[in-house]
Order: sequence, then C-alpha cells, then structure tokens
Amino acid sequence: MDGGGEASPLHRSAVKDNEVPANYVSVYVMLPLGVISSDNVFENPEELRKLKSAEVDGVMMDVWWGLIESKPRSYDWTAYRKLFQMVKEEGLRLQAIMSFHQCGGNVGDVVYIPIPQWVRDIGGDNPDIFYTNRKGTRNPETSALEWITSLSLVLYSDYMRSFRKAMSDFLEGLITDIEVGLGPAGETRYPSYPETQGWVFPGIGEFQCYDKYLKADFKEAATKAGHPEWELPDDAGEYNDTPEATGFFGANGTYVTEKGKFFLTWYSNKLIKHGDQILDLANQAFLGCKVKLAAKVSGVHWWYKDDSHAAELTTGYYNLKDHDGYRPLARMLSRHYAILNFTCVEMKDSEQPATAKSGPEELVQQVLSGAWREEIEVACENALNRYDKYAYNQMLRNARPNGVNKNGPPKHRITSLTYLRLGDDLLKSSNFSLFKVFVRRMHANLDFNPNPENYFKPIVPLERSKPEFSMEYILKATEPLEPFPFDDETDMPVDGGFAYWIKQVFAKLISLFK
Repeated sequence: MDGGGEASPLHRSAVKDNEVPANYVSVYVMLPLGVISSDNVFENPEELRKLKSAEVDGVMMDVWWGLIESKPRSYDWTAYRKLFQMVKEEGLRLQAIMSFHQCGGNVGDVVYIPIPQWVRDIGGDNPDIFYTNRKGTRNPETSALEWITSLSLVLYSDYMRSFRKAMSDFLEGLITDIEVGLGPAGETRYPSYPETQGWVFPGIGEFQCYDKYLKADFKEAATKAGHPEWELPDDAGEYNDTPEATGFFGANGTYVTEKGKFFLTWYSNKLIKHGDQILDLANQAFLGCKVKLAAKVSGVHWWYKDDSHAAELTTGYYNLKDHDGYRPLARMLSRHYAILNFTCVEMKDSEQPATAKSGPEELVQQVLSGAWREEIEVACENALNRYDKYAYNQMLRNARPNGVNKNGPPKHRITSLTYLRLGDDLLKSSNFSLFKVFVRRMHANLDFNPNPENYFKPIVPLERSKPEFSMEYILKATEPLEPFPFDDETDMPVDGGFAYWIKQVFAKLISLFK
C-alpha cells in the first residue's frame, strides 16, 4: 500500500474489466481534536485501528501551531512523528492541516489549544494583531490578516518548512494533502461568528476589520478612490441581528450603494490576497513533494436565501445574486494548483429553520460548480457530526452530482470526502455498520483501491505556483453563472431501498442481454 507498507490480502484487488475506477471517491476520517494533547503528547488512539475494517482511505488531522512552536523557531515534532508512524503502520494515508488557529475555547469544549503563548504576548502589547469588531472586541483565535501580511508571513513559512524537513520520510507516499489554514477553524474567512463572543445561529455576524491596520488600509483605499470621507460600516448591526434589523443589510441597505459595494469589494479582496500570499509560501515550502495543497472554504448557508446574504458578507464572501463570491476564491486557488475543500455537504434545506433562510443545497451547488469551472479539484466535509442515512445520501449526491458513469469518469465528482469525525459515537455498532456501507458507496461499490489517484487526478510533484494573478483578472470571476445541474438524489443510497433494488435488477438484466 502506497506509504503504508505491504497491503493486506483484503486490500489487494485488481480492477475488473467492467469497473470504472474513476468513479471511486476516497474517504478520509478526521481524527479527534485531542489526539495530540495540549501538552504535545501523543495519546494513542485505539479507535484508529478500528477504521481499517471500514476500508477508509486515510485520516485527516490538525497539526497545531500552538503545540509545535512553543518558542519562536523552536519546533517539537516528536508526538506527531509517533502518530504519523502509527497511521502508516495501519495502512492508511494522511491529510495534514497546517493549523495556525486556536482549537476550542468555547464553554464546554474538552480540547483547548490556543495559538502560541509568545504570539499572544505580542498581542498583549499590541492587541491590534487580532481581528477586531466595531465595538473593539478582539478575537485571539488567529492573527489578523493585515498583521500577518505585513509582519509575520515568515513565521508561517518557517513553520511549514520545518514540517517538511521533520516529516520528509512521510512525504513520500503517506501524506497526500497539505491543507493550509487561512483563518479561524482553518477556513478561508474572517472570524465573523465567534461563539466565544456570544454569537448563536443564525445571527448575521459582524465585520472584523476594525483593528488599526485594516482601518488605515481602508482609509488609504477610499482616499485613492476619491472618497476620503468614507469610513468603515457603522450600521451593520451586531452578531445576533437579522438582516432587516440593520441599515447595512436591510432592503435597499448600504450594501447596494456605491459606498457599500466599495467596502465589500475591499473586505473580500483582502481575504483573497491573504490566502494567495500564504498559499504561495506553502507552495514554496512543499515544492517538488508529491502532495496536493488545499484550502478550506466555510459553508455559511444561513441567510443565503435572503437578498443580502448577510452572514456570507460578514464572513468575507461577497456573494449576491449578481456577484459570485466563491469563483474568485477558486480562481486564486488555481494559481497554486490547490484543492478547494468545502463544508456542509451533508445538509438539506428542509432540515434548517425557515427563519434562517438557509440554502445549503444551493450553496454547495454554486461553490462546487464554480470550482469546476475554474478547473480545480474539489474536496468536501460534513459540517456537523451525523450518523444517519439521510446525511450520508446527501453527501453521496454531492460527491457525484450526476451519479456513477459506467463508461468512464463522471462528468463532475469530488476528489475526496473527509468525514467528521472519529470518536465513540461513530464506532457504536449500529453507526459503524451504516458508515461502512457509506464508505462502500463512496467507493462506487468497488473494492478498496490503494491508489485511486491513478485513475483520477494523479498526485505529481508539486510545481511552482503560476505567476501572480492580477486582482482585475480574479474579479472577472464574480460574474454569476448558472450552476451545473445536480440530480435530486444519489444513485447509490446507503440504505438500498426498493427503488435502488429495482435499478440494480434492471441493470443486471441489461448486462445479461448485451
């Protein structure tokens, strides 16, 4: 098995003549948050060994900055090396997240891993290195992008280069993806809806650009645009407001004015530029390695069906009916040959409260379509822990939105799915039995394949990023386009069901008469 030693007899399977392995979607499972303790100690997870029976392809894990770099440029990879070795011995593959953000911190969280203490100490002297809302409340879960851009990009670069050096032996076959954390929760976004500051679903969130660095940057941009009188929004409400309760997001609100459009363009462009710069560093750090880079985009589905898309706007996604907020991100990612990893693929509109005007199904369809139009790979995750057939079937539908193609690669499909997450609930007998069926369906009912990328998007040595794209070119992707059509339901449901049984019988009869 690639990166994991000799494959077991169970996993040695040749592709049969009547099978199309390009339909096979790899399944990874996110490891528990506390698999490496807050003291940077490997907590031997017995659950890891049980995953093999489900024939998953690998695991994903956070590589926490706050654990590794306790002192500037002093890195301790000991615990992670032990864990990586165990993953290799279990015959699994690995997706590693460069986690430059805080883990936990909310009431009731079992695991709490802040960013390094020495960075927080800098914030004690200069709190403007943290994201800041209009009231001046700081958010220490990750460094603010303007401080990162101007002062500390080298810290991220050094961290990733140290990872490459320390894990060089695991970068030959074991590690398939390096997902680069670009914001809170490792996602490419502003921390606009922090539970630590009282946000609850489905609040619209708040803009996070009131630190001195971003305030100065906006003033400079507005002045260059001929409007030195423009200031940052003061009418966008608070975390738990609804759109209509604010002047900014209400009917004919500030967001549709010249000033509002200028602000939203500036706010979202800063996020795109931030991601572009860090991914460029990641590309340099892992240049030549047989890995793929990836970045996660958050599934902010609430208020998607409101004209204002308020929660998306505060997050940094300038997405409206006449302005695509996701394809520009995909275009930026294409410069670095990076995968777009999207969340909330297990959700259906009907599961959401009507008052939230949520549209997870339409959102997933829009984002995935935009990424495919930019000719980049897409990976997906579920946002919430789910163990039921309805969530599994929705994930299967989004993974292959037009079903299995028996004559070749599907027209559209994701590269892989990461399932959140490994734990006692997943391993309960009834849950785990259904999960095994789900994995089998993701594999298109094919036998385990230790090298599925050989049949779809091979892993090759990472090339140098393309020359920098102009923002003008990136923003041409804001033009809204109709999403690709998705089937209403998956053609491979986990529960089988009568309709699925009938399809299988007809398929068998047709094959007999060919």
